[in-house]
Amino acid sequence: MTSTQQRAELQRRIWQIANDVRGAVDGWDFKQYVLGALFYRFISENFASYIEGGDDNLRYAELPDSVITPDIKDDAIKTKGYFIYPSQLFATIAAGANSNESLNTDLAAIFAAIEASASGYPSEQDIKGLFADFDTTSNRLGNTVKDKNTRLAAVLKGVEDLDFGDFDSSHIDLFGDAYEFLISNYAANAGKSGGEFFTPQHVSKLIAQLAMHQQTSVNKIYDPACGSGSLLLQAKKHFDAHIIEDGFFGQEINHTTYNLARMNMFLHNINYDKFNIQLGNTLIDPHFGDDKPFDAIVSNPPYSVKWIGADDPTLINDERFAPAGVLAPKSKADFAFVLHALSYLSAKGRAAIVCFPGIFYRGGAEQKIRQYLVDNNYVESVISLAPNLFFGTTIAVNILVLSKHKLDTRTQFIDASALFKKETNNNILTDAHIEQIMTVFDSKANVDHFAQSVPFEQIAANDYNLSISSYVEARDTREQVNIAQLNAELKTTVARIDQLRKDIDAIVAEIEGDEA
Repeated sequence: MTSTQQRAELQRRIWQIANDVRGAVDGWDFKQYVLGALFYRFISENFASYIEGGDDNLRYAELPDSVITPDIKDDAIKTKGYFIYPSQLFATIAAGANSNESLNTDLAAIFAAIEASASGYPSEQDIKGLFADFDTTSNRLGNTVKDKNTRLAAVLKGVEDLDFGDFDSSHIDLFGDAYEFLISNYAANAGKSGGEFFTPQHVSKLIAQLAMHQQTSVNKIYDPACGSGSLLLQAKKHFDAHIIEDGFFGQEINHTTYNLARMNMFLHNINYDKFNIQLGNTLIDPHFGDDKPFDAIVSNPPYSVKWIGADDPTLINDERFAPAGVLAPKSKADFAFVLHALSYLSAKGRAAIVCFPGIFYRGGAEQKIRQYLVDNNYVESVISLAPNLFFGTTIAVNILVLSKHKLDTRTQFIDASALFKKETNNNILTDAHIEQIMTVFDSKANVDHFAQSVPFEQIAANDYNLSISSYVEARDTREQVNIAQLNAELKTTVARIDQLRKDIDAIVAEIEGDEA
């Protein structure tokens, strides 16, 4: 079985588990239990593999808890960030799940113990609350303990039966891909609430390549609205692991999604000391001020979300927003995220940000912010994508690429709205589409109906409008008409009609003569 076939089979079975066990529970809520069980199995196998250290004669799951010394536990937590006793491993609990009448409370105690194991260690904040959304005592699982245990056992046994093969790098990628598959499918079925924080892998791949283009190494990569971490992980997936020197940084406002992002890092074998995901409102309470600047920034912030803006008079003096001289509108925080990213960007780096198209042509404060960005030569490219690429919205978004090391004052506009492949309910970008975009992004060549590099003076004269349609002429798809040929055909047709009329008149006259 090829890796593609194996991945497809794995995804089919995971989706079946989710559908089989959720019952009357809303799918968007119940996915937490499926994802939580996947995560529980992963870290259990990961931890057991670490303890066994490649010794084929050692089976950590078969050891009694009593053999674990304080030194062994301390060393393991310093390395892995957490500790799991043999009796707490996924395999141990799943084996007896169907007959365990206290399964829900046992799981709750195990999850609490895993999180508590990191207390007082550098990994404490990375582990704390990871299982918060895997609430094994919730009434969403059923009204009785028996109902709860039945559903939990079904989830555990379903995940237990999944074949991930040997514990190696392909296993990790397969597990992570399956995890992202499950999130994406629930996002697709959850409407806007799901699509807001999941960026499809094909779009993430383009954004990661834009942000890291021509950088042989970056100090670290950052997403100020990281959602489930899909954009950050594309950087790991599509580039050599050593290119990102100091790890992955992100901030997320939604608590559930924040937990998903941290889980996702572990699922992709990014150790606790190589990522830093923080909870909070990036615009009002930003983290990582001491860690900036970042050589690569990727982001798909929420579109046109409300924020406090001018109602907080201190924000106009904030170092992120003060240089522009104006705050983003209270009803549309898009440019607040853009300015935040810009302030965290290094002199050698790039930021690639998914943006709502309206911010590129509207007036008022947004026009003034565009002027600040263009006058200071920060806008490298504006790229329009096809509609219906994201879950839960058909909007055709743009990607704004910011840079502080441009070699000239031209701004590139790329109209990639025609590049898509229809697949099920959504459009996708293929690798060929991404390559086409990246080729012209790299060359900055002018291509009719596709890409134009526009002088600063032209943009300034156009009131700093950054709408792509203002600079890239759309291809005329109307049928071309040969006027001379059409006139000749019309002349012939008119002559034939005249002759037909004469013939009809003659026939009528003949008939009338016969009747007389």
